[in-house]
Amino acid sequence: MINNLNIMLPEIFLSLSIFFILLLGVFIKKSFNLIFNLTSVIIIITIVIILNNPNNEVKIFLESFTRDSFSNYFKILILLSSLFVLNSSKNFILENKLDKFEYPIIILLSILGMFFMVSSNDLILFYLGLELQSLSLYILASIDRDNLRSTESGIKYFVLSALSSGLLLYGCSLLYGFTGSTNFDLIADQLIKENTGAVFAMVFILVGLAFKVSAVPFHMWTPDVYEGAPTSITSYFAVVPKVAGLALLIKFMFIPFSNILLEWQTIIIFISIASMILGAIAAMVQTNFKRLLAYSSIGHIGYALAGVATGVISGYESAVVYISIYVIMNIGAFSCLYLLKKDGKYKESIADLSGISKKNPLLAISLLIILFSLAGIPPLGGFFAKFYVFMAVLEQEMYALAIIGLLTTVMSAFYYLKIIKTIYFDDNVISFEPVKNKVAQISVFTSCTILITFFLYPSVLNNLVNSLFSS
Repeated sequence: MINNLNIMLPEIFLSLSIFFILLLGVFIKKSFNLIFNLTSVIIIITIVIILNNPNNEVKIFLESFTRDSFSNYFKILILLSSLFVLNSSKNFILENKLDKFEYPIIILLSILGMFFMVSSNDLILFYLGLELQSLSLYILASIDRDNLRSTESGIKYFVLSALSSGLLLYGCSLLYGFTGSTNFDLIADQLIKENTGAVFAMVFILVGLAFKVSAVPFHMWTPDVYEGAPTSITSYFAVVPKVAGLALLIKFMFIPFSNILLEWQTIIIFISIASMILGAIAAMVQTNFKRLLAYSSIGHIGYALAGVATGVISGYESAVVYISIYVIMNIGAFSCLYLLKKDGKYKESIADLSGISKKNPLLAISLLIILFSLAGIPPLGGFFAKFYVFMAVLEQEMYALAIIGLLTTVMSAFYYLKIIKTIYFDDNVISFEPVKNKVAQISVFTSCTILITFFLYPSVLNNLVNSLFSS
C-alpha cells in the first residue's frame, strides 16, 4: 500500500497542497500574492518529485493507474508550461483586477485533472480526470465576471464542452458494454476480433477528444473563447490543456484502439486535413492577434494529428515532438502580448503592431523569430516539428496527407508574413509603454533561444521522446 502511495506521490502532494492553500485563501484576506507564490512553489516541488520518480512502468489499483516514462514526460511538460504561463501573466492579472485567490487554485485543480488523464489506464479514471480538468476550465473561461465577452466565452465553452463530455461518456459506456471491461489493456485484447459496436464507441470517444484539442469540426468554441477570455486565461487554454488532450489521444490510439487501426485511421486523417485547411484559411482574415492564434492552434493540432494518423511509433513520436515545440512557440507568442501595453490597456489588434520595429526592435525581432517558427521556416524549431511529422507520414506512404500538409504550411506562412510586414514596414501608429514584466521578457527570451538553437541539438528532444515508446 505504501509503495502504491509513493507511485502516486505527485498527485497526493498536489491534492494536499490544493486543500492547504484553499484554507489559506478562505481565512486570510487579500491573500492572492501569497497563494500565487505558493502555487509556483508547489509546481516546482511537483516537478522535482516527478524527476525523482523512476521511469519504469508500474500499474496500480487494479491496473487503472499507470506511472511510466510517457506519463512522467507529459506531467513535466504540463507543469513547466503552467509555470511559465502563470508567472508571465501575473502583471496582467493584477492590472485587470483578476487577482482572486481562487485563480491559481483552479489552475492547480485543472493540472491535477490532467495528471489523472495522462496516467489513466482505465475509462473511469480517465473520465474522472477529464471532468476535473473541464470543470476547472469552465470557471477559468468566465472568471472575469464583469466582462460581458468573458462571460459569453465561458457559457459557450461550458455548453459545448458539456455536450462533448456527454458524447464521450456515452462512448465509454458503449465500449464497456461491447468489450466487458474498462481497462485499456483488456479492451485492446477484446478488439483483436471484429467488434462493430466497439467501433461506434470509438467514434464517440474520438469526438470528445477532438473537442478537447479543438480539432475540426469540433473547434467552434476556440476562436470565441480565445478572443473573449482575458489574455492570461487564453494563454493557459492555448497551451496546457492541448498537451494533456494530445497525450490522451495518443494513448487511446496506442493502447485500447491499437488493434482497430484501419477503423480510426481514416477518421484521424479527415480531422487532421480539415484542421490544417481551416486553420490556414480562417487565420488569413483575422485582425485580432488572439483570434489569429486560435485558428493557428487549430492548424497546428492538425499537423500533430497527422503524426498520430500514421498509427506507427515514429508517427506518435513526431506528434509528441510537435506538441513540445508548439508549447514553446505559444508561450513565447502570448508572452509578447503582455509586453504590448498603451494607456494602461493591453493591445490585441494586429494593426497595433504597426512599425514597432522602430520603437521596440527587441520585441520586433522576438516576434519575428516566433512567427517564423510558427510558419515552419528553417532552421527554427517549428520547421523541425513539421519536418518530423512529414517524414513519419511519408514513411507510411500517405502522400495525399503530406501534400495537403505542405500546401497548408505555405498558406499559413502568408498570414504570419503579413504580421511581420505590419511590424517592419508599416508606419508607426502606437508607441507602447515600457513594461516592467520581467518574467514575460524571460519567457520570450527563453522561447526564442530554444527555437533558434534547436537545430544544433535536436537529438536531445528526439532521444527523450524515443525513450517514451521504447518500453
